[in-house]
Amino acid sequence: MQAPKLPEHVADLRDAILTAARSGNIDELKAVFEMSGRTPDIGAPGATDPIAALKTQSADGKGQEILANLIELLNMPPAAKPFGSDIENNLLYIWPYLAERPLDKLTPAEEVDLYRLVSPAKAAEMHDKKRWMWWCVVIAADGNWLMFKRIE
Repeated sequence: MQAPKLPEHVADLRDAILTAARSGNIDELKAVFEMSGRTPDIGAPGATDPIAALKTQSADGKGQEILANLIELLNMPPAAKPFGSDIENNLLYIWPYLAERPLDKLTPAEEVDLYRLVSPAKAAEMHDKKRWMWWCVVIAADGNWLMFKRIE
């Protein structure tokens, strides 16, 4: 898959997220939230502490599993999806690109990408339900981090 060229604000935020994730300390994401100017939707409505909420969603309870997933997602190419009427900033960048692909029409290379992210059992479930059911990152063209949550 050919990755779309990321606008500077998106590339900078992606790099900051990767740096925080590679630190192994989920608390490092706080600085990235500040850089973005907002806390992304993390799939925990009403949570007052997004880092604590992410830790509770992590299998290890410390957030390191979440950071590993974040790194794997952002190492994939994103999909670019038009959104809104602002001609300059009308794209959303969605990781992984697979979240925007029809799962019943994946190429062999895309299937390999899917298995890089999820277990064979999870991949089979996604194929059965014909939709993305794993972590997803969305960054707006202006560099706002809109979402990082598990789609179920």
